[in-house]
Amino acid sequence: MPFGGRVTGLLLSLCCALVQLGCTLLAILCPLSGGLRLVGVPLVDAWECGWIDFLPVGPCPGPPPGRATVSPDPPFSVPRCYAAILLCWGISVLGEPVKMDKNSRRGNWGNQIEFILTSVGYAVGLGNVWRFPYLCYRNGGGAFMFPYFIMLVFCGIPLFFLELSFGQFASQGCLGVWRISPMFKGVGYGMMVVSTYIGIYYNVVICIAFYYFFSSMTNLLPWTYCNNPWNTASCNGVVTPKGINSTLANATRSLVTGAAQAAVEVVNKTKRTSPSEEYWKHYVLNISDDIGNFGDVRLPILGCLAVSWVVVFLCLIRGVKSSGKVVYFTATFPYVVLTILFIRGITLEGAVTGIKYYLTPQWHKILDAKVWGDAASQIFYSLGCAWGGLITMASYNKFHNNCYRDSIIISITNCATSVYAGFVIFSILGFMAHHLNVDVSEVADHGPGLAFVAYPEALTLLPISPLWSLLFFFMLILLGLGTQFCLLETLVTAIVDEIGTDWIMKNKTVVTGGVAVVGFLLGVPLTTQAGIYWLLLMDNYAASFSLVIISCIMCICIMYVYGHKKYFKDVEMMLGFPPPIFFRVCWRFVSPIIISFILIFTVIQYKPITYNDYVYPGWSLAIGFAMALSSVICIPIYALYKIAKSEGNTFLERLKKSCRPDIKWGPALSEDRIGRYAAPGSEADVEVRPLKEELKEKEEEKRDEISLSIQGSNGSTAHNTTPSA
Repeated sequence: MPFGGRVTGLLLSLCCALVQLGCTLLAILCPLSGGLRLVGVPLVDAWECGWIDFLPVGPCPGPPPGRATVSPDPPFSVPRCYAAILLCWGISVLGEPVKMDKNSRRGNWGNQIEFILTSVGYAVGLGNVWRFPYLCYRNGGGAFMFPYFIMLVFCGIPLFFLELSFGQFASQGCLGVWRISPMFKGVGYGMMVVSTYIGIYYNVVICIAFYYFFSSMTNLLPWTYCNNPWNTASCNGVVTPKGINSTLANATRSLVTGAAQAAVEVVNKTKRTSPSEEYWKHYVLNISDDIGNFGDVRLPILGCLAVSWVVVFLCLIRGVKSSGKVVYFTATFPYVVLTILFIRGITLEGAVTGIKYYLTPQWHKILDAKVWGDAASQIFYSLGCAWGGLITMASYNKFHNNCYRDSIIISITNCATSVYAGFVIFSILGFMAHHLNVDVSEVADHGPGLAFVAYPEALTLLPISPLWSLLFFFMLILLGLGTQFCLLETLVTAIVDEIGTDWIMKNKTVVTGGVAVVGFLLGVPLTTQAGIYWLLLMDNYAASFSLVIISCIMCICIMYVYGHKKYFKDVEMMLGFPPPIFFRVCWRFVSPIIISFILIFTVIQYKPITYNDYVYPGWSLAIGFAMALSSVICIPIYALYKIAKSEGNTFLERLKKSCRPDIKWGPALSEDRIGRYAAPGSEADVEVRPLKEELKEKEEEKRDEISLSIQGSNGSTAHNTTPSA
């Protein structure tokens, strides 16, 4: 056998061995996700048969139970390895019926755990790690928890439940659900615009995390010392190089860069530039001096961006069928990493000081309106309301799924994760502050500054620092991917549902690939030397006050244009019980008021964006506002278009027509369309008729029997109350 063939065979054997090892582990986990069991039978690719089972390699032996026909034999078979990861990918055991989707056209989640994990992965993102802990310590520590959970109860959970029930009832994405009131379909387009902006820059953040992850695969983290080509004279590390002290190291470097300047920087600790900051600015980004000076494309970042988009595409290649399996890992493993980092962090000297700084309540700050505004904003943006993702994910639920329970579980999990992440972050920052003999406030940061500067520098102080760095950045990657999956699926689902042809339904993978390619191309400018300026501009403007406006209009449309009574009945028909009175009050009054408060607070507290000492020029801020308005402007533009296209002689008639629900509004499946959604004369229509209506109809029938029917020339029927002779 040629050498290449031997290597290939060896690799295949190794893969099969790893597969069998994974099988043993998954045999324990799979019963939790669908009751599948391990079977020692070789595999066949029966995809072409229209179903998949664990079968011996060879032709399709016949349809599984409940299936009448079988397609031709598969064109190829897989190696005779035993069942592997496929155990948890919704594949059934031979002899058991294949699990079928209730909605065969769009598909459903494999089980409810997949939906919950996907929604948790969507809601729990990078902001839970790099924004909430900073807001907490800046706004009164433990005292901030009080307004935070108040806003969760009165705004976060009700809005979360509203969006889940909205998408689940209609089984449509963020465009299709607006059959409820076609004039407001612009809200759905606004959600798509917001998701597009976020998806572009969010994946760039993920790709930078990929870059740091790959850079951590070394014996010594490259941002540990100041003896690298990209370091400047002002660099002063927190780690002493082996064999020499930091003073001698700085003095040696000063022979080249200027002894006087180096000595000043060493003495003046407040002006120190850390190795991690210089690695971030001068090596990873090679940042330019202005947002308009794009410079060169950073090829390593561009390569990681391509890797990031390929990973997202592969995980969504079969839509929710594939992403629903991936989240078993991406949504749960970050908690494993957080726990590992937490245990390591609290064992460090100074960790208690950092945690006290994080949690010590400053009760006087509760009276500050800014604290309440930050709490409301963090809840609103953290849960992902008005992005369209919640509606999209819920649209793949089965009609009678208890989304009320899911909304409470997911919302509380999201907020608990934010609090937990604060312990992880501040235990390490407290250790770093102790090591530098400075206050915790001097090392605390948020956003990219925390993820790529402060925390990586703190990790260099730990033994086996590359291991902790790998874990931290792997956690950031998984947190980002969980959100990115839903952002991409939101766009793809909206496109597919809107076009709705059989071809596009069957070739959804093509749409997913097309959207991924476009997203990659639009993200290329963010990999240039000015990319970080544009990334922060999009982060601050593309999804800021526009989300608040979109959410407010959505509440007004559902509660007041469509009608709260009708929507409450819709929810009752779907869940089997009406929404609790607390949620009814919140949907109609409390949540819209809080959303309005967030909008007012955002406007009052507005400050032009800056990045460290760099002040953005006016033309760039204009572009930022244009991005923010581009999503909001969709609402009035589409409303005017819909009114113009509606039937009616006057503007008021067209307005009323465009606000009425479309004839297709309601449950997607005919079996779920009961009551006022049922087709006239159908069994479902008869089953839900109240007893009083049936008795009333019987009385009318009796009157008809004893009355004279006089047929008019216009086809109408008049009843004569005189008994017939």
